[in-house]
Amino acid sequence: MTSIDDTTRTELEAAVFRRLVAHLQGRTDVQNIDLMNLAGFCRNCLSNWLKEAADARGLPLTKDESREHVYGMPYETWKAQHQREASPEQAATFAARAESH
Repeated sequence: MTSIDDTTRTELEAAVFRRLVAHLQGRTDVQNIDLMNLAGFCRNCLSNWLKEAADARGLPLTKDESREHVYGMPYETWKAQHQREASPEQAATFAARAESH
C-alpha cells in the first residue's frame, strides 16, 4: 500500500475496523475464548485497544463505552445473552497459550 497516501490508508483501515466490529456483532455464536484460542485477541481486546487509542489522543472514552461500541450493546447485556461457560478443553487451550506469551 505504498502508493496510497496516509489519509486514504487511515480511512481504509478505519473501514476495515468497522467491518470487523460489525462482523463480530453479528457472530454472537463465536465466543471470546474461541477468538483468544485461535487468534490471540477477542472483543475485549478490541475494546481495550480502542480505549487506549482514545487515551493516547486525550479523548474521553470509558472502558464501558468502548466495550459497548465493540459489542453493540452494554457488555453485561452481551454476556447475559450470548456468553457461555468455557468448556474444559477451551480453558485448557487458553491456559496453555497464555503460558507461551
